[in-house]
Amino acid sequence: MSLRSRKPSEEIVLDDQEDDVSIMSKIHQRRWRMAFRAIYFTRVLVSLTRKVLDQSLSYVAIDIGNENPATDPILEAQSFPEVDKRLIGEMVRDKSFESLSNLGGVKQVAQVLESNPKSGVSDNEADLARRRSVFGDNRYAKQPLKSFVSFVFEALKDTTIIILLVCAVLALGFGIKQQGIKNGWYDGGSIIVAVFLVVIVSAVTNFKQNRQFERLSNESSDIKVEVVRDGRHMPVSIFDIVVGDVVSLKTGDQIPADGLFLEGHSMKVDESSMTGESHHVEIDEKNPFLMSGTKVTDGYGVMLVTAVGMNTAWGEMMSSISHELNEETPLQARLNQLTSYIGKIGLAVAVLVLLVMLVRYFTGNTRDEMGKREFLGKKTKFDDVMNSVVEIVAAAVTIVVVAIPEGLPLAVTLTLAFSMKRMMRDHAMVRKLSACETMGSATTICTDKTGTLTLNQMKVTEFWLGTEAMEEGDNSLESAPDVYELLQEAVGLNTIGSVYRETSASAPEISGSPTEKAILSWAVIDLGMDVDVPKQNCEIIHVEAFNSEKKKSGVSMRRIGEKAVHKHWKGAAEMILAMCSDYYDRSGMIRVMDDEERMKIETIIKDMAEKSLRCIAFAYKKTGEEVPQKLEETGFALLGLVGLKDPCRPGVRRAVECCRNAGVKIKMITGDNMHTARAIAIECGILNPDDEDLVDSEAVVEGVEFRNYTTEERMAKIENIRVMARSSPFDKLLMVQSLKQKGHVVAVTGDGTNDAPALKEADIGLSMGIQGTEVAKESSDIVILDDNFASVVTVLRWGRCVYNNIQKFLQFQLTVNVAALVINFVAAVSSGKVPLTAVQLLWVNLIMDTLGALALATEQPTNDLMNLPPVGRSKPLITKIMWRNLISQAVFQVTILLTLQFRGRSIFRVSETVKNTMIFNTFVLCQVFNEFNARKLEKKNIFQGIHKNKLFLAIIGITIVLQMAMVEFLKKFANTERLNWGQWGVCIGIAALSWPIGFLFKCIPVSAKEKT
Repeated sequence: MSLRSRKPSEEIVLDDQEDDVSIMSKIHQRRWRMAFRAIYFTRVLVSLTRKVLDQSLSYVAIDIGNENPATDPILEAQSFPEVDKRLIGEMVRDKSFESLSNLGGVKQVAQVLESNPKSGVSDNEADLARRRSVFGDNRYAKQPLKSFVSFVFEALKDTTIIILLVCAVLALGFGIKQQGIKNGWYDGGSIIVAVFLVVIVSAVTNFKQNRQFERLSNESSDIKVEVVRDGRHMPVSIFDIVVGDVVSLKTGDQIPADGLFLEGHSMKVDESSMTGESHHVEIDEKNPFLMSGTKVTDGYGVMLVTAVGMNTAWGEMMSSISHELNEETPLQARLNQLTSYIGKIGLAVAVLVLLVMLVRYFTGNTRDEMGKREFLGKKTKFDDVMNSVVEIVAAAVTIVVVAIPEGLPLAVTLTLAFSMKRMMRDHAMVRKLSACETMGSATTICTDKTGTLTLNQMKVTEFWLGTEAMEEGDNSLESAPDVYELLQEAVGLNTIGSVYRETSASAPEISGSPTEKAILSWAVIDLGMDVDVPKQNCEIIHVEAFNSEKKKSGVSMRRIGEKAVHKHWKGAAEMILAMCSDYYDRSGMIRVMDDEERMKIETIIKDMAEKSLRCIAFAYKKTGEEVPQKLEETGFALLGLVGLKDPCRPGVRRAVECCRNAGVKIKMITGDNMHTARAIAIECGILNPDDEDLVDSEAVVEGVEFRNYTTEERMAKIENIRVMARSSPFDKLLMVQSLKQKGHVVAVTGDGTNDAPALKEADIGLSMGIQGTEVAKESSDIVILDDNFASVVTVLRWGRCVYNNIQKFLQFQLTVNVAALVINFVAAVSSGKVPLTAVQLLWVNLIMDTLGALALATEQPTNDLMNLPPVGRSKPLITKIMWRNLISQAVFQVTILLTLQFRGRSIFRVSETVKNTMIFNTFVLCQVFNEFNARKLEKKNIFQGIHKNKLFLAIIGITIVLQMAMVEFLKKFANTERLNWGQWGVCIGIAALSWPIGFLFKCIPVSAKEKT
């Protein structure tokens, strides 16, 4: 296709007589044809762009995958005409500096992606949607979840279930052959239906819990990331990151997507999750490549997002990993051992029953319902023999089914899932299932101060120049312009926070850590500073980023047009003071800091600390042109001191008292100085101000003192230490290790990257959801979403509830196991018949395993749990209290049911079938009444708080209704006979005796030691 054009020399000769309208019409037609051809030709060129431009070195090839089928690729090319996703993606993954240079550098890539390194992309939803349409979402494709059918097949793989099904099929075949299909299918068909009912219920429960754990897993991966859009810093979900976003990164952050380093200082990244290399990689202009999923271990910076989701190496890797939520908790491991032990006993009993019943049958000692001998030697038909043998085997196998407490793992799963769901409502997100139960055994909690015991809402309340306090509204800085300018540089340059104003008249939006926000707010609002001015007038040379070990940050810079180097430090007041030999006074004059002046300033710092203020100091020094590799720490002049107030959280004192009542010790570990730490500890109730000796000596230590103890000294003093001030992350780790050596179950809170070792070492690591870094969160077991110590106490309460609920269900199920085993064994040995058939035992098994677990595993925590001492690390799972309750109920049930078995017909003058039905009915109702007893292991009032557990009452109601249906309407299925009102009354009356029996036996005391 080509376009025809006239030569410039050609002239159109018009006849003066032609109609003007006709001429104009032809011209318009020609123009329309030319326009159409031009558009068509352009579209053809666009469609052939890849082929044509790949051969040209002056263009960047277009390779935009059509991820959204509904999106027109031509429109995509028009959106980002110079972008090659594949090329940029490979450049970052391969860390190809050559490719980056060919593209014109980082800023040119930002321009191609229509992003501004300073203000980011537009916050307009249409532009964000366009970017997602072209480059994709920041999500990776997950492996498909296990289907419901797979859970059904898993349940069917159980050996006892398979044996039962084989027996059922044999019974079905023999029954139909003997009695015809109309009546012969009942025995075998009933077992098949009962087995599949058990399998389906088990599969449904496991399927639902799997989906719930998956939802919680998805919530835990929803990280908040700080981006810059339209010049404004804002937190967004990691899933909402788009290509072109400018992302702020600091120590501990997870890099949310592939990208390029724009600016920053001292930035190091841990790439072990991608490369397997443990050493940290320095990120700067020479190595600007950042990969999704890696962690910032030091410094801070800003990155440009170049690829998201499945276009990143992290996305490709994660999509190939299937996340199995099959974590076995310590309690589950203990219960599995118990299940195995009980199963062996049940198997032994079943084999014994099988042998006894077979011997009795083949020796002619069993009789049918008519009183006739069942086995008559050769006179007995083969089908009758096989049918009887199949019934005997089915009964024996069913004893194994009932004996094995398969409901225990289900109960643990249910109670963990229930507690995890409720803990989310109470601001705690569980990352590791084992933490739910381990928290209930915690004996010591090591907690941070800032943001956990306090509100983390800091405000500058005091400002000192030299030895003089600057009152609010004091304009003395106007007479000291040099000090004002230096403070402006100290605040504006030595920070990772930022200030944004939409207009000059609008209120400032301040972002950063609580300390940074407080100082920036004071500088901008109280002192009227423009903290962005120094950034425009100065060139930063070197930055020492803040971390919890150094407790200070520094910056060296040059003012534009000057050669001298200016250096600023900011940090913990006593550390900065130690660097200073001079100080600025109120008038802006520099004075020498002699011993007397130093003592005055130290007293000022101490007084502020005793008022629970965090004291931050600023220091300044001017040097020559030479720039040392590291900022020196001597010869500075003290610019000023600020005191930041961070009030204690409401209710924290009550939460600390609650822990003390529960026998859990609280130890506060903070980076603040000893005076501030002591003041906060007294305010929170961790220290008692009346005990002066304890407050002054043993209870409060500094980190350096603690780490310099000998091992023997540390172990001797650690029980009395309640506050550790000026601590480093190593000191926290040492504290955790020492406590564990003393036998404590330790929970630790942490929010910084350097807290990761202590969080991993602790029995339960608790990270902070708001101020916590991603490194800290990944090292923890539970994330406290509101950073509140009261939520830590809530986790403790739920942990104890999980353990208590498991004990309740364990007591309930073992009672049923013991009773069912003894009844069937004694009856089989004595009479050759078992009173409870295979279908009936499967029904009891269903009540125990699923409905019982649901009823008892979903009890909510009570205040009584927090008045008991902690369980500890090695206490027995079945306590003496539980043995007392279990044995009393099992003996009662066995006595009653054996009496019915051997004297029931004569006492109630009923047939054999009605007697067996009464035994079955009484046995089930005993379990229903015993569920109430199991609610309270020790308290006599078993109905306390029952109205709060609607699920428990509903399950009791459902169980009774289903039992009535089994007895009254499913006679052939359950092998029962309908009972009259009197017989129902007898069954209910006998079963109800378990309440007064439980009450009486709870009056029997057990040793106080075992109660713990």
